[in-house]
Amino acid sequence: MNRFNDRFWYQGARLAVELGVNCVLPLLIYDQLAPSIGDVAALMASSVPPMLWAVIEFIRRRQLDAVSVLVLAGIALSLLAMIGSGSARFLQLRENLVTALIGLVFLGSVVVRRPLIYYLARAGIQRSAPDQTAAFEALRHTPYFHRAMTIMTLAWGMGLLLSTAVACVLVFSVSIHEYLIVQPFVGYGTMGLLLLWTMAYRRHLRKHADWASVLESGPVR
Repeated sequence: MNRFNDRFWYQGARLAVELGVNCVLPLLIYDQLAPSIGDVAALMASSVPPMLWAVIEFIRRRQLDAVSVLVLAGIALSLLAMIGSGSARFLQLRENLVTALIGLVFLGSVVVRRPLIYYLARAGIQRSAPDQTAAFEALRHTPYFHRAMTIMTLAWGMGLLLSTAVACVLVFSVSIHEYLIVQPFVGYGTMGLLLLWTMAYRRHLRKHADWASVLESGPVR
């Protein structure tokens, strides 16, 4: 029980820090700097804490797997989004392309019949239950299993693209200050809904296939 409580408080504290770095700090930095250095420079400065957080998380993991590759891709695309000139709203649109491109990677992996969720789930199993990895990999070419991985990959790809579309609408419909307040709700809300749907879908799979229990050892994060 004490171990559960310790883990609960640790996860809660970590989530609070993550929200502070990715949501609160960018807003504070923008509000403080925009009057003196302009919207574009202030937006660039406000994006530094989230990128540093992503780098720290990558270093903390100390391994290169599918999840880490997505993190690195996000960092690289975020840096590329800051290159060049343009208005503040154009910069906001470029930053949203990061999520859109990752969503397209998910959908593209379905097109080439290598659903990305499979590799993310395998990475989770390798971290949390290495002894289950071989059993999980053996299911790769099972039709029902491949269909499940494809459905989950499609859901994540479409969800990320929908999140991007909503964010792009916000860019042109609200002020930058309001955008920095609302957009995190869109981003975290999308991820939360996708995770909840993934867990519900796994429960559905567990009722219809014996292999689905393997997924419980390596949840998609």
